Amino acid sequence: TFVLMHLAPGSPWDREGRQLSPQVVENLNIKYGLDKPLWQQFLIYVWGVIHFDFGDSLRQPGQHVSDLILVSWPYTFTLGAVTFILLVPIGIGLGVIAALRQNSLVDYTALGLATAAASTPNFVVGIFLIIIFALGMNKLTGGTFYFPTGGMPSPFNPFQVELIMPVITLGALPTAYIARLTRSSTLDTLRQDFVRTAWAKGLKARLVVIRHVLKNSLIPVVTALGPTFAFLITGSFITETLFSIPGIGRTFVSSIAARDYTVILGTTILFALLIALVNLVVDVLYVFIDPRVRLTE
Repeated sequence: TFVLMHLAPGSPWDREGRQLSPQVVENLNIKYGLDKPLWQQFLIYVWGVIHFDFGDSLRQPGQHVSDLILVSWPYTFTLGAVTFILLVPIGIGLGVIAALRQNSLVDYTALGLATAAASTPNFVVGIFLIIIFALGMNKLTGGTFYFPTGGMPSPFNPFQVELIMPVITLGALPTAYIARLTRSSTLDTLRQDFVRTAWAKGLKARLVVIRHVLKNSLIPVVTALGPTFAFLITGSFITETLFSIPGIGRTFVSSIAARDYTVILGTTILFALLIALVNLVVDVLYVFIDPRVRLTE
């Protein structure tokens, strides 16, 4: 990331297509250390990161990168968390119901909805929702996300109606993925001998599904939930930009356009740490779901 952003054309000092004079650019490069060799800039930045210093924004003088992330983080996390909380029961529920009623109308309907959601880009889903509900029916806010006076983001309420369309846009693809994965895993579990034995013993259908089928079917699903949650946080660029949500994804996109090197690196490091943390949590949860796995292994 460090090398690629320096190889990209343009500089942090370009203003709306207008370039500053060479003398001004040189003074700015000296002030922010961009006149040094690339390898030296990298070592200086790594040393700062080790001391939890991500530097100041190049396009917003006086604004520390950590402060910008802290302001944007609640929006991105709330959007991702609400989407995750909704998609898990919906995706797993659709997958289990479709598997239990294989080759029925319910199964075909669930598969059709999952296939349509998985094959439609999220920006198409978002634009479609804005056209139908915001512009056509005037029911939901679309294209803008409210800011209070003063320009600072307002407290993010997870129950506000402005979240409905962004949550649907962001959650359509992962919900379809979880539903299809759950269906496939449930079908495999239903064919196992221990499930057939449970049916043969005359156990109630609800007991067989919950205790034997669902628990074993969720093993591969839980493995996918970690990357799914990370995707909801790190993959919200388009959704936040489309609905003007002042989250980290939108900050990251705007920093790329502005060549704000320190903000680009700061958000990239945050996303990398988040993915690593989520994968660690999933590995720990795997022990409690699958008794065959032990932490010592």
